[in-house]
Amino acid sequence: MRVSEVRLVGPSGETVGIVPTADALRLAQEADLDLVEIAPMARPPVCKLMDYGKFKYENAQKAREARRNQTNVIIKEMKLRPKIDAHDYETKKGHVVRFLRAGDKVKITIMFRGREQHRPELGYRLLQKLAEDVTELGFVESSPKQDGRNMIMVLGPHKKKADAKVDLKAEKESKAAERAALEADERAERDAAHAAGPVAQKKERGRSENLDPEIEA
Repeated sequence: MRVSEVRLVGPSGETVGIVPTADALRLAQEADLDLVEIAPMARPPVCKLMDYGKFKYENAQKAREARRNQTNVIIKEMKLRPKIDAHDYETKKGHVVRFLRAGDKVKITIMFRGREQHRPELGYRLLQKLAEDVTELGFVESSPKQDGRNMIMVLGPHKKKADAKVDLKAEKESKAAERAALEADERAERDAAHAAGPVAQKKERGRSENLDPEIEA
């Protein structure tokens, strides 16, 4: 069905008013723009004057940027035994810290074997200790619960994945700058020592040439 009138919207979003369709098409041609229907179900339909090619390009750019910034939820897993020794615990905790700093969730699994299954409090205390040790980086998203022979807890990071990436990148750049500054200082010291070396040797030889103490230098 042919529409005789449209509600026209200008390029900047301003409402022009209800105009005949032929006039709207003429205005679009004069402005070298496209007449795009943006609300076909309205009465009368709403049309906008725009550069449709530019509009499609900008929308594609926004969609691409949104996909780039989109972060998939990744759950890392760390398995521990209820009677883990101190050294292994610190190693496992280090991995958990690294995961949380990267913005990832961590599923902690305590594995019980044999008679350990009758001592669930061992696993519970261990999970509590781990949660307290990493409280600055993460929080308990899912409290410890028994799952067959295992006890499971999920830790969530305080920072979102995107924010964590930004912080890690900034930290790497800061460390790289510190290393570069340290190397520059060490290089300057070596160059200064190398430049002062021959002078010191010449002065030393000059003093040793006068072997007779009775002769004035």
